Amino acid sequence: MSSSLTPSALRAALDGTADVLTPETDGFDAAHQILFGGVDAVPGAVVRPTDTAGVVRAVRFAADHGLELAVRSGGHSALGRGREDGALVLDVRGLDAVRVDRAARTATAGGGVTAGVYTTATSEHGLVTPFGDTGTVGVAGITLGGGVGFLSRRLGMTIDSLRAAEVVTADGQVRVASAESHPDLYWGLRGGGGNLGVVTELTFDTYELGTVVGGPLVLPATPASVAGVISTLRAAPRELAAIVMVMVAPPMPFLPEEVHGRLIAMVNLCWSGDVDDAEAAVAPLRALGEQAGGVIADMVAPGPYPGLLVGPEGPPMAMRNRSFFTDDLDEPAAADLLAALESSTAMMRAVQLRVLGGAVADVPVDATAFAHRDAAITGVVAAAERTSVEVAEHADWMSGLADRLRAGRSGAYANFVPDGDPARLADVYPGDTGRRLAAVKRTYDPNNLFRGNLNVEPAQAS
Repeated sequence: MSSSLTPSALRAALDGTADVLTPETDGFDAAHQILFGGVDAVPGAVVRPTDTAGVVRAVRFAADHGLELAVRSGGHSALGRGREDGALVLDVRGLDAVRVDRAARTATAGGGVTAGVYTTATSEHGLVTPFGDTGTVGVAGITLGGGVGFLSRRLGMTIDSLRAAEVVTADGQVRVASAESHPDLYWGLRGGGGNLGVVTELTFDTYELGTVVGGPLVLPATPASVAGVISTLRAAPRELAAIVMVMVAPPMPFLPEEVHGRLIAMVNLCWSGDVDDAEAAVAPLRALGEQAGGVIADMVAPGPYPGLLVGPEGPPMAMRNRSFFTDDLDEPAAADLLAALESSTAMMRAVQLRVLGGAVADVPVDATAFAHRDAAITGVVAAAERTSVEVAEHADWMSGLADRLRAGRSGAYANFVPDGDPARLADVYPGDTGRRLAAVKRTYDPNNLFRGNLNVEPAQAS
């Protein structure tokens, strides 16, 4: 910790409402580590509350001492470890309760709940809330950034299902934000990232959903197949969605050995409509694979929705990415994408593409702090290496390819800027959205306590 603070002072301030871990404490590394390696910052201490009272005391302590406060939940963001000297990491994984109200069609999750745990709990009642594609991501983190996944085209983004959130703001007060209570805070929480407080509880609308048809469909990656997958998904019914990974095939056990090291398009599918209609919906994608030389792997099958929310596998790697939005991906753009993947020397490199539209675009662009409702596609160019120094060598390659794929369209998705790069701030929160978010920040965090994120500074008083 910083020289002006001691573990005993922090423990005294928390008064037994949370555990305190320091670099000398067993379990410290596990408490602040994130899912992806290569982040070198180490916080001064980790605070682990099990209820809102502990969060309140930690927030007040950080505010009183002028400390950076970073929040660690699912561990998918490089921001969760703290970057300033003496920074505190607030590990909220102890806030892990899920309550389902079947009659009201709502579910409430603690701030430390993951999407996989939440979805398993609601699916026992035949209900879901749309999140992303990964079960290990924190529910609070994905919600605060927006939430784009397998059900977004049909049911909207995660923020569109958020009914209310309990938040500890910078003054140490507990506020419940909803359409009726603190509506400005409610607006900002839906897409504004961690700029406005620590979310300790979230209440979501839920939707009936039984068996889905999904899983990976792996195709040879050619300009025609990649562009064809995107155009097919854009024209498909809202019930069909996919997370498309265009990549150099790793040695995955379900891929033939002769494919390893070749370019593939892994189309991770979800059909959420009538099971009997799934074959017809997926057929055009299978046809693209046949036209490109034959489908490499087809694991699309009926099953429970939680089975689609898998977590990252393999050893931790230093990973970085570059987010972009685009309005189209035609064959020339796909050819450029494939050539760039072949030319890169990164240990792992990929371009992930998610088709938007549908229910995402039904919501007015100013209804939430997510400012990119009219974009057709969101994507990331990603690279991974063993160390942060090695992966940094690919920054120009990632930026250059992302800028070409965006084809003149500005913008970036908050959840795909995990390192909080301030140069991306105006891309994520452009124009009126950024100004409005800064005004909300001035109301609830005028001294910028919550700066360990993609930081929106409070607006200056006029």
